[in-house]
Amino acid sequence: MCAQVLVADDDPRQAEVVRRYLTAEGHGAVVVHDGRAALDTARRLRPDLLVLDVMMPELDGLQVCQTLRRESDVLVLMLTARTSEGDLLTGLELGADDYLTKPYSPRELMARVRTLLRRAGRGAPVAAGAGLRRIGPIEIDTAAHQVTVDGVRVACTRGEFAILAAMAEQPNRVFTRAQLLHHTHGIDRNSTARTIDVHLMNLRRKIERDPQRPAWLVTVFGVGYKLTTVAATPQ
Repeated sequence: MCAQVLVADDDPRQAEVVRRYLTAEGHGAVVVHDGRAALDTARRLRPDLLVLDVMMPELDGLQVCQTLRRESDVLVLMLTARTSEGDLLTGLELGADDYLTKPYSPRELMARVRTLLRRAGRGAPVAAGAGLRRIGPIEIDTAAHQVTVDGVRVACTRGEFAILAAMAEQPNRVFTRAQLLHHTHGIDRNSTARTIDVHLMNLRRKIERDPQRPAWLVTVFGVGYKLTTVAATPQ
């Protein structure tokens, strides 16, 4: 299925290459060259996916991602020349769905785009209630790719959703970091054990009443994490 993609890159040549590859696959593509234009255009067009360069004038990509993540669940694929784990984790903490480091091949970029769009739940409609899981106040709808808490929708990145959905399939099971990493492969290829901790921290902020004393998404010390069906007593 075709998508509307916003490309934000201050390098006109690189942005044009990305635009051509996107349109060749049938997607609609709009290009901007600074962070302020990226933010304004994203708010106006509401694209399915934002291909976002980190280093841009006006506002950098991290600022754009942080602002948009408070307003929508648009897919964000960040492009960066920064390769340290700290830089990658910063992007994930701010809500990026995937990272691609420069220099990159357009083919790899398109593979990432296809993966993100596919995992976003695009495709044929499914029967109502299919793929629905309820854990306490948390409802995970894998068909609609949606999470609600006490009936209020919360925006999750693709990596966060993959982890939460996997844990909801087997509530009360303790997952190691390595097992959770397996569920994020194909979404975030730069995932590490530390990345999993960041995803879990972000999820707690979104689904727990007190993220510092989680009742549902709990840590099993020395082993990993579990999504419990009986609210844990805060420690």
